[in-house]
Amino acid sequence: MNCRHCGAELRLPMIDLGTAPPSNAYLSAEDLHGPESWFPLRVLVCERCWLAQTEDFVGREHLFDRDYAYFSSYSDSWLAHAQRYVEQMAGRFNLGSDSLHIEVASNDGYLLQYSRQRGIPCLGIEPTAGTAAAARQKGIETREAFFGVQLAEQLYAEGLQADLMTANNVLAHVPDINDFVRGFSELLKPDGVATFEFPHLVRLIEEAQFDTIYHEHYSYLSLTAVDTIFAANGLSVFDVERLPTHGGSLRVHAQRKGGPHQRSETVTVLLAEEQELGVSTADYYRGLQERAERIKNDLLAFLVDTKREGKRAGAYGAAAKGNTLLNFAGVRSDLLPWVVDRNPAKQGKFMPGSRIPIVSEEILDHEHPDYLVILPWNLREEVMQQCAGIREWGGQFMLAIPDLVVIQ
Repeated sequence: MNCRHCGAELRLPMIDLGTAPPSNAYLSAEDLHGPESWFPLRVLVCERCWLAQTEDFVGREHLFDRDYAYFSSYSDSWLAHAQRYVEQMAGRFNLGSDSLHIEVASNDGYLLQYSRQRGIPCLGIEPTAGTAAAARQKGIETREAFFGVQLAEQLYAEGLQADLMTANNVLAHVPDINDFVRGFSELLKPDGVATFEFPHLVRLIEEAQFDTIYHEHYSYLSLTAVDTIFAANGLSVFDVERLPTHGGSLRVHAQRKGGPHQRSETVTVLLAEEQELGVSTADYYRGLQERAERIKNDLLAFLVDTKREGKRAGAYGAAAKGNTLLNFAGVRSDLLPWVVDRNPAKQGKFMPGSRIPIVSEEILDHEHPDYLVILPWNLREEVMQQCAGIREWGGQFMLAIPDLVVIQ
């Protein structure tokens, strides 16, 4: 396989998680009677541009189809994050009724609803039918399509150019990263700004966040790699923020080459930090495999011991990262009989691979689990607050990554 960005041959392995089905391919009861498609899940690193990337085995149309079940609005903390973002961008870049805010991968309108409330004209671009329909119900115009140069040129021909473009947690999801990034340089106004949020590769390595690896994530991004990719596709990075979201993310601010903004010191500092850590060396990527296997073994031992002791465990959060962890560890419903999720689109379905039933929060009051395994560990504070009632019967929360810990 060759690098998605620069075309160099990929030889440096980062991690091999065996095989797994697509992490958002939730199953219906009828699907349980049929087979699932499993694909190898391996990440390699380009030693020329240092882009970490999954091997190609499944196309985006198979991953992001009309049954795609991830709806952003079911996380209160993420909605608050989106609202703060709109307020910050509107103030910093003087956005108003004569501006245009375009979000790529706008999902169910979780973010653009706040631009709309401020009277900022907005447009969502979202390829999955269910989430696009939910956005339209909020009054947000949404184009149901994948984004790239072709769509950018089409929108430009219609007279549209963006003052602000937003791409939250989508840069890692695109197989043709060059085409995707070039689309922003085509659609931005000469003084427009694009922001990209994505989980930071450094945090993934440092905290063994291997469960953020799944087929929908084609790339695992450092600022070093992003700066290189953007420069090759007509964008320049001028600012960067470190965010706590998704276990540690970056928000990169970019403009068209020759834009009005000077590169901030924060960009220079973070690029230097990554070089000091060794992001541009092969040794940096060694060791993640061993740590992932330790986490897998610790989780299995905990669940087996819990069952032997006659105690009950369940899980919370039918998230993609949870599916990676459960399938890598080989956990099935004999050890975790159910997973709670607030999203009605997931309730009544089954986790891909493990085929564990997905249920509503009501099961907690019926089953009184001794342990509740929080699969989306990045939302642990929100989950523990929502499910604080389990403490009434002595229930405890458990996290598996980066180390197994039980929280009373």
